[in-house]
Amino acid sequence: MYRTPASNRLHIGIFGKRNTGKSSLINALTGQDTAIVSDVAGTTTDPVYKAMEILPIGPCMLIDTAGIDDQGVLGEERVKRTLVVLRKTDVGLIVVQPDTLIDSFEEDLIKTFQGKKLPFLFIINKSELAGKAAQDYLENNKLAFIKVSSKTGQGIKELKAKIMELAPGHWSPIPLVGDIIKPKDVVILVCPIDNAMPQGRLILPQVQVMRDCLDNNATAFVTKETELLDCLKALKGKPRLVITDSQVFEDVRDMLPKDIPLTSFSTVFARHKGDLNAYIQGVYTLENLKDGDEILIAEACTHHVQPEDIGRTKIPTWLLNYTKKDLHYEVTAGGDFPQDLSRYKLIISCGGCMVNRREIMHRIEKAKAAHVPITNYGVLMAYLSGILERVIEPFEGGLLKINLDK
Repeated sequence: MYRTPASNRLHIGIFGKRNTGKSSLINALTGQDTAIVSDVAGTTTDPVYKAMEILPIGPCMLIDTAGIDDQGVLGEERVKRTLVVLRKTDVGLIVVQPDTLIDSFEEDLIKTFQGKKLPFLFIINKSELAGKAAQDYLENNKLAFIKVSSKTGQGIKELKAKIMELAPGHWSPIPLVGDIIKPKDVVILVCPIDNAMPQGRLILPQVQVMRDCLDNNATAFVTKETELLDCLKALKGKPRLVITDSQVFEDVRDMLPKDIPLTSFSTVFARHKGDLNAYIQGVYTLENLKDGDEILIAEACTHHVQPEDIGRTKIPTWLLNYTKKDLHYEVTAGGDFPQDLSRYKLIISCGGCMVNRREIMHRIEKAKAAHVPITNYGVLMAYLSGILERVIEPFEGGLLKINLDK
């Protein structure tokens, strides 16, 4: 349960005014004292993320947020952080009490959920208390709700079933490679070891792709690029697919016969987490960049910056060599993502292995709304290496017909 990556969990955001019982609802859903409960309004300050296994739903990420009616300067900042949670939310629960007078706080949430096309449900918590104000409002406005009691357990089983119904198809992303390989296929994973590689382990995308191969009854061979030729010679036949780290694209391309399909971990995750078509279309912006253009490099996680960091050092160097232009860069990491994208000529996203698809799609949708092209690390590196057409070929069935020669 706890080994399921956060990015592969159904993210359930729990919203509402202070002291409506959001934290006690989490405890009732999980059957544990997961969240701190108090009669004092505003006990939850910043969003609290809790990875849980909730039967029969499965691996979830419950997000307990601060009250949307929090007051004062600090309260306003807490509300802002609460609303950022919406970028990651797959299913939203808006918690009220029976006597809650639903007003602009909840109505703004409703508009936001509807605007983002996110499934949501009202929870009338503490149903053992008197009052019908909340139910009357929800019935009059034809908004779905369920009555529960975190204290007695009433309605909790029905709530779990309802969450399963609401869970959108997007939260369970496109397979990594399971739809392009068959049982008994041989897949070679090329994993270079450099200064950026964590000591004693592989990085998460490599591990997840390896697991997907095993889940689909394929055989995965793991090698460094320096041993790739030996690995190929050791096989009785040709591998079904070779997946490489993007940073050794050119080395692997030169070693690998053209009749062996090749892609990269970043390309796999571009399709798995985001919109591969948008990334492919966005990368052609490189041909139109001018001196002084601003580029946003958007990382989805925080990490210790290495001397040869890909986002801060390698990509700017590669783009300088390719475009011969004086480009200006801004790097954001973790949950940071600019509200105003209008000044950027291109956004380059990481693979998004540490966040869920909802967060990556939020960024892509914001870029599209601002008419700013977006691509990602793997697609960019394949393009610069002249092998974009080859690395997307294994996935062509799900791609737009794009003129790769333009």
